[in-house]
This record gives sequence, C-alpha cells and structure tokens, in this order.
Amino acid sequence: MSTSNVNSTHPAVFLLVGIPGLEHLHIWIAIPFCFAYTLALLGNCTLLFIIWADAALHEPMYLFLAMLATIDLVLSSTTLPKILAIFWFRDREINFYACLVQMFFLHSFSIMESAVLLAMAFDRYVAICKPLHYTTVLTGPLITKIGMAAVARAVTLMTPLPFLLRRFHYCQGSAIAHCYCEHMAVVRLACGDTRFNNIYGIAVAMFIGVFDLSFVILSYVFILRAVLQLASQEARYKAFGTCVSHVGAILAFYTPAIVSSVMHRVARRAAPHVHILLANFYMLFPPMINPIIYGVKTKQIRERVLELFLRKDV
Repeated sequence: MSTSNVNSTHPAVFLLVGIPGLEHLHIWIAIPFCFAYTLALLGNCTLLFIIWADAALHEPMYLFLAMLATIDLVLSSTTLPKILAIFWFRDREINFYACLVQMFFLHSFSIMESAVLLAMAFDRYVAICKPLHYTTVLTGPLITKIGMAAVARAVTLMTPLPFLLRRFHYCQGSAIAHCYCEHMAVVRLACGDTRFNNIYGIAVAMFIGVFDLSFVILSYVFILRAVLQLASQEARYKAFGTCVSHVGAILAFYTPAIVSSVMHRVARRAAPHVHILLANFYMLFPPMINPIIYGVKTKQIRERVLELFLRKDV
C-alpha cells in the first residue's frame, strides 16, 4: 500500500445520494428543478444587464439589487448543475476537495445574501426616514465597503469549515444522504469528536439569523413609524410601495430557512426526503423568485425589461 493511501483519512470521492427514498422519481423531480434554475439564470442575468446598461439605475437600491442577483447566480450555480447531473445521469461522485469547495461557496454565499438583504433594509430606512440625507449617507464608497464587509464576514466565518472537515477520519462510508455537500451532512460521515463542528455550525447559523433578521425588523419598525406619520394616504402608499419588493425578498430567503430549521427539530422522525426537499427549496426559491419580485413590483425595472423585449421584437 502506498504512503499516500496510508496517510489519507478521507475518501477520494463522496457519493451524493440525491433524495433518499425518491430515487425512482429523480428524473421527474429534475424537471421543476431545471425550470427553476433556468428562471434563476435568465432572471438574474437580465437584472444585471439592465442595471449595468442603464446609468439611471446606478443608484444604491439597484446596486444592492445587482449584488443580490450576483449572489443568487453563484448560489444556484454552485448546486443545481450537480443536482441535475445526479437526477438525470446518475453522476453521484464528487471529489472530496470539490465537495469542500461546494460547501464553502454554498454557505458563504448564503451568508452574503443575508448581509445584502440587511443592507437593502438600511437603504430603505435611509430613503424613507432620512430622505434629505440619502445621497450623502449612501455614497459609492460606503456601498463598496458594505459589499466588501459582506464578503469578508462570510469568508471569515466559513474558512474554518474545510480545514475542520479535513482533520476527520471518515469511517461511516462515503455516501452523503443529500443532493449537495452541506456541512452537517458531511459531518455525519466522520468519526471522532464532532461536537465542535456541531456547535460551530449552529452558532454561525444563529448569529447570522438573529443578528441580520433583528436589524432588518428594527429597520422596518422605524420605517413603519415614519410612514404612518405621513400626512396623505397616497404618500403612505407610495412609501410602502418602495419596500414591497424588499419585503418579498426577505420572506423568500428567511421563510424556507426558518421552516427547514423548525422541521429538523420538531419533525425529526419525518422521512429524510422531506427534510432534503425543504433544503433544496431553500436553495432554489430565492434565486428564482427574487428577479420576478423586483421585475413585477419595481416600476423602473419593469419598464426597462419591457423596453428590452419590445426592442427585440421590433
């Protein structure tokens, strides 16, 4: 036996099972997955093109939206191509290091999305509660710093995970009962003391969820108070209208995450495919629905999209 094999404590490849218990339906389940991925690609690429091409949309709100679209593109492309390969071609193998890279991107960009949603809440707070200071507060350099801070926080929190997972000996087999390399799904295959990984994973999830969501809610408390103080009903409606898309994006991101988390704790005896379908929905839904929400509810985006397609028809 070679020295490299003796020293290796992890398998060369993992096997992604897909959705345990529903293997016979994989080819059919792949159809809505493929449709959702196509919508996510088309929608987010269209948003990015419109924001890039139209100088009038180079404002804080749309720059944050461009960040969100970029994150959604990376997030969906990190998982969906491999999931479709599993469902359609039974290509279940994934290299150990490719698995760690997928896990890193998956969790890092989820954290970045949460940060950008928080930044968008701050944008709406300044726009409605401090309208006279909007252009002086949300400057280009500040937006750049917010974007860099979102990336730095995610990378800092997620960088330890691959190194923590490399130190384990994997004696529970190489089959991951999931569609992608999720941190805890990989940890379940490891031998030895995994308590630190469990605690670290829960602590990061709680920190991100509680911290970001608390400040988002606080921003909307101030926004609601400011809107209710407006004199006319038309002004209130207009102010609320500027927040509808962002509220929709928040619900699309946090609701599946909270439901999935609650199900893991309340319905532990539920069939494995229920939890995995919820986890996949959490990954698929925000990238697919965000462009639709902003395309329908944001007048400037809607007008640019119509102009784009009408110009093509001509």
